[in-house]
Amino acid sequence: MIECLTGKVINIEPETVVVDVHGVGYLVYCGNPYKFGEWMDNSITIYTYQHVREDAIRLYGFFHREERRLFEKLLQVSGIGPKGALAIVAAEQPELVIKAIENEDESFLVKFPGVGKKTARQMILDLKGKVAELVPSLTETNERVSDVVNRHTTSLPKELDEALEALRALGYVEREIKKVQPLLEKQELTTDEYIKLALKEMLKS
Repeated sequence: MIECLTGKVINIEPETVVVDVHGVGYLVYCGNPYKFGEWMDNSITIYTYQHVREDAIRLYGFFHREERRLFEKLLQVSGIGPKGALAIVAAEQPELVIKAIENEDESFLVKFPGVGKKTARQMILDLKGKVAELVPSLTETNERVSDVVNRHTTSLPKELDEALEALRALGYVEREIKKVQPLLEKQELTTDEYIKLALKEMLKS
């Protein structure tokens, strides 16, 4: 098990980042790779989860251990794979996810890509009472990350396109993306901020 990688972020794609650790490039799958844009060509520690299948071995990366813990909890639910768990973690609203689980709010949980009523019910059955303790640390984590990311205000023309590609990579369909795209087009944000805003709007009732 690879606990973490410390190195330079040398490439960012809609689904992945590449971390150069002493000349070896590690491909790491992330829910929102553009969150790591602040550290392009700079050293950072990314906490990882190694997922092994018969046909593939992948590393999934997170800013903090707390995010990885929620990801691991979600993987324990039948019907949720790494991609689905990443989409939930990427929304960066853990308190709402956990509240929905504790309150058995299936209508909120099915808003995530790949989560139908059956999977939402399974999440509640498997995780109710087991994830509430993650809320304080996850909320604090996301506030720390937002403070860092919000220092970067430069907006590039390609950033909205990158954000839309990242949303597709998470599993959101065009119908869902088009609902929030007009709002995004009115903003001048970084790629990471576009993604965060889109995810926030998609989870609204």
